[in-house]
Amino acid sequence: MTAPPDPDAVRRKVCIAASPGTVFEFLTDAAKLVRWAGTEAISDARLGGAYRTAINPGHIISGDYVEVVRNSRVVFTWGWVDSRGIPPGSSLVEIVLSPDGVGTRLTLTHTGLPEPVRDGHGEVWDHYLPRLALAAAGGDPGPDPWAAPERM
Repeated sequence: MTAPPDPDAVRRKVCIAASPGTVFEFLTDAAKLVRWAGTEAISDARLGGAYRTAINPGHIISGDYVEVVRNSRVVFTWGWVDSRGIPPGSSLVEIVLSPDGVGTRLTLTHTGLPEPVRDGHGEVWDHYLPRLALAAAGGDPGPDPWAAPERM
């Protein structure tokens, strides 16, 4: 039996002009991850492996991989280092990659976020998913404006 969808989850969908395998690499390979998000990353994409991305010196995301199915699904815990409200491991991000013609449909579900920050995290994904789509399709999203130190 499947659990009912969480009505409080942040959900986003985006179509990407790249294969699921390519998109998967941009989600799990640290060198490719920083092409669309943050300034540095650690990614050990296996069950229990660490995930960490420095968006800028004052905003660092940290968590662990809970499930990794090559080219189709990535699930990891999510939280902000030095955050009391959303510490590492306190929320969960599930990303499903589905073939869509010659590209990929990415479906993201972010659960476990407290209500006061849910909309803000929707904005985070609205900022980063188009950057991922462009990078995975072979484009250059340019420097991440959120990585600038003055955003701290």
